[in-house]
Amino acid sequence: MLKSTCIAASVVLGTAAIANGVFMLIDPERWYYAVPGVTTTGLFNQHFVRDIGLIFLLVGGAFLLGAVRPNLRIVSWAAPSIWLSGHALFHFWEVAVGICGPSVLARDFPAVTLPALIGLAITIWAIADSRTATAAGTVGRSA
Repeated sequence: MLKSTCIAASVVLGTAAIANGVFMLIDPERWYYAVPGVTTTGLFNQHFVRDIGLIFLLVGGAFLLGAVRPNLRIVSWAAPSIWLSGHALFHFWEVAVGICGPSVLARDFPAVTLPALIGLAITIWAIADSRTATAAGTVGRSA
């Protein structure tokens, strides 16, 4: 059950990240005005939004790759989870230094902090699962 939940979470994270990245690439200005709070972070910069859209495509692709390739799962989930965690920590830093108020943490939680926490959780599960598989001699045999 936990395995299925973690794989499903990676598919949801991957699909959401790719959808966000595609939106950022296809219509960066519309994305800028559609996402709550983005307009308070600075002026619209099409190049910057598209650069980050590419990152979201990579993040999404990595989560999806890990869902289908157990032998690549740890690195495929750890790498995007590290980026998502850095992004979330940056939001906390902005509050800590007074750039924005604490209310933004609640507003941003579903799209910024929660994906990072889920990514870290499934990565920790993948590490534990890999250790269990290694001990049992079944590395790479399960999906």
